[in-house]
Amino acid sequence: MALGDLMVSRFSQSSVSLASSHRYDDDCVSSSHGDSSRRKDSDATSSIYGNGTAERASATSMAYLPQTIVLRELRHDASEASALLGTSEGIVLAPKWRLKERMKTGCVALVLCLNITVDPPDVIKISPCARIEAWIDPFSMAPPKALETIGQNLSTQYERWQPRARYKVQLDPTVDEVRKLCLTCRKYAKTERVLFHYNGHGVPKPTANGEIWVFNKSYTQYIPLPISDLDSWLKTPSIYVFDCSAARMILNAFAELHDWGSSGSSGSTRDCILLAACDVHETLPQSVEFPADVFTACLTTPIKMALKWFCRRSLLKEIIDESLIDRIPGRQNDRKTLLGELNWIFTAVTDTIAWNVLPHGIAPNFSHDVLAPNLLMTCLHFCIPHECYFYPAELFQRLFRQDLLVASLFRNFLLAERIMRSANCNPISHPMLPPTHQHHMWDAWDMAAEICLSHLPQLVLDPNAEFQPSPFFTEQLTAFEVWLDHGSEHKKPPEQLPVVLQVLLSQCHRFRALVLLGRFLDMGSWAVDLALSVGIFPYVLKLLQTTTNELRQILVFIWTKILALDKSCQIDLVKDGGHTYFIRFLDSSGAFPEQRAMAAFVLAVIVDGHRRGQEACLEANLIGVCLGHLEASIPSDPQPEPLFLQWLCLCLGKLWEDFMEAQIMGREANAFQKLAPLVSEPQPEVRAAAVFALGTLVDIGFDSSKSVVDDEFDDDEKIRAEEAIIKSLLDVVSDGSPLVRAEVAVALARFAFGHKQHLKSAASSYCKPQSSSLLTSLPSIAKLHDAGNAKLVSLHMSPLTRASTDSQPVAREAKISSSPLGSAGLMNGSPLSDDSSLHSDSGIMLDSVSNGAGHHQRLLDNAVYSQCIRAMFALARDPSPRIASLGRRVLSIIGIEQVVAKSSKPTGRLGEAATTSNTPLTGLARSSSWFDMHAGNLPLSFRTPPVSPPRTNYLLRRVCSLEFKPHLLGSPDSGLADPPLGVSGSERSLLPLSTIYSWSCGHFSKPLLGGTDASQEIVTKREEKEKFALEHIAKCQHSCKYKLSNNPIANWDTRFESGTKTALLHPFSPIVVAADENERIRVWNYEEATLLNGFDNHDFPDKGISKLCLINELDDSFLLVASCDGSVRIWKNYATKGKQKLVTGFSSIQGHKPSARDLNAVVDWQQQSGYLYASGEVSTVALWDLEKEQLLRSIPSESECGVTALSASQVHGGQLAAGFADGSLRLYDIRSPEPLVCATRPHQKVERVVGLSFQPGLDLAKVVSASQAGDIQFLDLRTTKDTYLTIDAHRGSLTALAVHRHAPIIASGSAKQLIKVFSLQGEQLGIIRYYPSFMAQKIGSVSCLAFHPYQVLLAAGAADSFVSVYTHDNSQAR
Repeated sequence: MALGDLMVSRFSQSSVSLASSHRYDDDCVSSSHGDSSRRKDSDATSSIYGNGTAERASATSMAYLPQTIVLRELRHDASEASALLGTSEGIVLAPKWRLKERMKTGCVALVLCLNITVDPPDVIKISPCARIEAWIDPFSMAPPKALETIGQNLSTQYERWQPRARYKVQLDPTVDEVRKLCLTCRKYAKTERVLFHYNGHGVPKPTANGEIWVFNKSYTQYIPLPISDLDSWLKTPSIYVFDCSAARMILNAFAELHDWGSSGSSGSTRDCILLAACDVHETLPQSVEFPADVFTACLTTPIKMALKWFCRRSLLKEIIDESLIDRIPGRQNDRKTLLGELNWIFTAVTDTIAWNVLPHGIAPNFSHDVLAPNLLMTCLHFCIPHECYFYPAELFQRLFRQDLLVASLFRNFLLAERIMRSANCNPISHPMLPPTHQHHMWDAWDMAAEICLSHLPQLVLDPNAEFQPSPFFTEQLTAFEVWLDHGSEHKKPPEQLPVVLQVLLSQCHRFRALVLLGRFLDMGSWAVDLALSVGIFPYVLKLLQTTTNELRQILVFIWTKILALDKSCQIDLVKDGGHTYFIRFLDSSGAFPEQRAMAAFVLAVIVDGHRRGQEACLEANLIGVCLGHLEASIPSDPQPEPLFLQWLCLCLGKLWEDFMEAQIMGREANAFQKLAPLVSEPQPEVRAAAVFALGTLVDIGFDSSKSVVDDEFDDDEKIRAEEAIIKSLLDVVSDGSPLVRAEVAVALARFAFGHKQHLKSAASSYCKPQSSSLLTSLPSIAKLHDAGNAKLVSLHMSPLTRASTDSQPVAREAKISSSPLGSAGLMNGSPLSDDSSLHSDSGIMLDSVSNGAGHHQRLLDNAVYSQCIRAMFALARDPSPRIASLGRRVLSIIGIEQVVAKSSKPTGRLGEAATTSNTPLTGLARSSSWFDMHAGNLPLSFRTPPVSPPRTNYLLRRVCSLEFKPHLLGSPDSGLADPPLGVSGSERSLLPLSTIYSWSCGHFSKPLLGGTDASQEIVTKREEKEKFALEHIAKCQHSCKYKLSNNPIANWDTRFESGTKTALLHPFSPIVVAADENERIRVWNYEEATLLNGFDNHDFPDKGISKLCLINELDDSFLLVASCDGSVRIWKNYATKGKQKLVTGFSSIQGHKPSARDLNAVVDWQQQSGYLYASGEVSTVALWDLEKEQLLRSIPSESECGVTALSASQVHGGQLAAGFADGSLRLYDIRSPEPLVCATRPHQKVERVVGLSFQPGLDLAKVVSASQAGDIQFLDLRTTKDTYLTIDAHRGSLTALAVHRHAPIIASGSAKQLIKVFSLQGEQLGIIRYYPSFMAQKIGSVSCLAFHPYQVLLAAGAADSFVSVYTHDNSQAR
């Protein structure tokens, strides 16, 4: 299947869609709308009422075992707490595949010492003997003519591989001639490589010192030439070819000269390459079967040499005249001819051999330090196996990719090794290569050669005969495809990868090769790295110049995979104009949205931090193309592809990020109006990307970023656009996804930099009238475990500063008209009552705050600034530690800093002194900020924080400090003014960085073409849990009445100081989870009586935990922890010691007033719909979709009292019951436009509803309600508002109620240390009393009760530290 087809079939299942709800049943998977699929379960279950028993039984599995799974997206894989804060750019290492520098051989020196007709004295030649040199018989013509012809032929042979180099030939030279030749070549080549070819067939072997021989002027003597002289003349970079007997002696001399293998080798030796014809004690082959210069023939004419050698060993030698090999038709560079195809196949074969025998990144098995020179020679001499050689990771790149001529010579060197080893010669190279003469790819070459030779006579006789291409490449692609079907990262890499690279050159094989390459790249970043290392990059870059439509989708996919690994390719793309290819594809009509999303990703990478890329894409109208797609998606009826919307936003954001001209064009195109609707999209990734794009449109306000083009855009329009952007951001400041809130914090930080002065003024005004509300709206940090004592935190606001034109500082603090505590009496005696304290030493006043005008700052509506301040405070107390940290960083930008004071007593009184933590932010020394409201007091101080040392361009002057503390009134502090905030780089470093872009890039690093079906192991585990659940549900429903034993099967001392607040029994493990008032969570195995884990829900608890729930309990469950302040945090790995990770966190109650001191939030989770319901001392019930991490709606509670209990039906999606503080109940159906179904007040006394739950079974609207007065009411809200059963369980002391999910049993707890168990008919089944222990100490009152979902087990928590687990009398003790 072609990659394009595979992508279509893959994406048509919405498997990459971020909107799909992950379920195991096929019906739900095929639905693209989460709401409709969730309601399907509800409709199915509601339709079974009134039908027969068989239908009821068939629906049991669906109703009791919901298939919805939430919080399993990519964004939930990483821990919230460990996520990057985005405060600094990571260090980007240079990619290993990219060549450090490209080299070129600029000059070639050919030195031939043949001395034709005179044999050297140390060589005894056989008869007949090899005579051919450069395919010329030197005895076929006069010696001078033969020598000259051989030199010309050798030069021509080399020119075929590097035609642009300068070639110089010296025939039978003297030492001076060689010296002159070398110096001339180095002078011409400059820093390029010089090749020195030495043919020593007419002179003696090299000496033991590695000296080579040349002649004197009269040719009467052999003159030795030291290698050291040769090296000093040629210098580096250089490559030497020594075609002579005992050539290894020369290599040894080089090794000794440069001390190869030692750690202190100089840079010149690192780029010295040598090719030697044979070993120390070996003589060149003399058989007439070979040419005399067989080594040179292999290096320079490999096809001819390989075919002649093969023909003599093949059965074809009897039917083919060897002379035909010299007449092979075609050209080497024309792949549509026989000679060209042979050369093409030979290149692919040798490249593949080199790729597979060299490590290209694999760690060597032999230490570099061990290879001292002597040992190095020993290894080579005694043929130590190549696994012990040292091969640098970049060796393949250096020898086969860096220099075209060197790459050709080394590919041909592999042939030389094969042929010469058959003649008992061992060619040697430096750097060393492992043995390759027996590699199995030579068999593929022999087959291609045999096919060629079999067709050769016909092609020579008939020039018009049709050329039949070799099946070599088709077969190799098939082998690669087989590997793709069965290979993986943990298996041997595909050896055909270099062949795929060669196939890209052929138009007939290109499409299939690209499809297979795309499949390979999709296997992971390791595959992309391998492909880039083999040299795929220049080929796919060149293909962007093609206009073939069938290649577009595949090329976009391949480039997506490449850029997901290596961003540095953006420079090459812009340089070659590749960005226009992707813009055209993005604007095309035939592409699928998922494929366009890839194009948008590629373009986003191109413009990411690359000004030239931004400018090029701006000129190519990328803004118009992206906005056009966004505009088209807004009114569309079908749900647009979320991934496409996400990357359109990210692409736009990256385009105008820190690029003023693009920002202006974006505002002129009303981009903010087209982006604003996306902040309410169902997918958190889309919302976060839209917030990022809007945030990058906000002007930071640095003078250095100003440009003359800024004047082109009207200031009023700019203010209007910025105000619209901020209002859009404020709408999602309480979004349910930390991914979105993080981007809001980053965007507000940018806004704060441009509007510091106005925001400071708004902050001071915000603190003044709302001081009492601030006491309760901000989190308490009365507990820090590392210090042991409570720490109080105060708010510091730095003064407003600016620099005057003469670089003299002008500063004054913000003028505050009244006390932040709202008491005029606090003003008396304070520095605020003295206007003189508001002036600087020079008497110059700064009125930026009072008149609302700041230098280079635009004034928005005051309400916008106030809303921004409230949003910043909300972010700073976010349930997610990551977002809270970002929020505090935003506050630090406007001068609100952290001062931590230790409490003098653990009782919570205010500390006597404040100790400032000296944790400077990047570039500026500032105090580290936060707040603490403790015992109703607000230690709010406005003062100038410490600053960094003075700089030369401004002076620091003392100003008066304003600090309000109830116990230190009239004791003003003093400090130093902040340095003027302006264009300094350290100021900019305070800006938190967005993480949505880098995080989103991870999507394309993962496989996109494979299926997303759950692994068999996951499916098996779920099936086992479902079987266990159904079996125990049947037992619970059909067994006789239960009577819980008075003796617990387990009793656990949680050691909670404030008692157990809530507890939870795990459905499939003997685990109980408990939490206390201080939001400590502990997990206990009640069978083994061991503590599994313990951790804090967060560092600054407020009113304790109100609810523990399990999410996805039939799978790998998460622990949902709801705090009384409305915060919700969801943990994974909660039962493993020290491994708990925060998946997500958010504030579940929106819009509550800060004056609501005790929010008393209550929540309940409905797995079937994936909804979380939350309410409390507010007038609404919030409905959260955890899959979307979004507030779907706020349902009016229609009661003046607060909600004290919530219960969501676990078998009927959408049904919700709420109990109120006045004893009333209300039933809601969220599927209806008017959600309130009925309202009643079953409890006569005006006491709050303590417990509320739907009754077990599939009956609709049957609920059990218990009030604090002690009565338990049974209602069927479908038929009547009156109760049909009342139990007076406890008189004025009921504290807890638990209703079993499936068994007909309920339990109630009392403050009088007892638990009563009842049937659904009101019969009391038993009483569990707390007796005095053997230490004569009674256990405290019951604080919480929780039934096991599928077994008759009851966990009871007491007001002291004990949690007990009870079972029914008929069960065996565990």
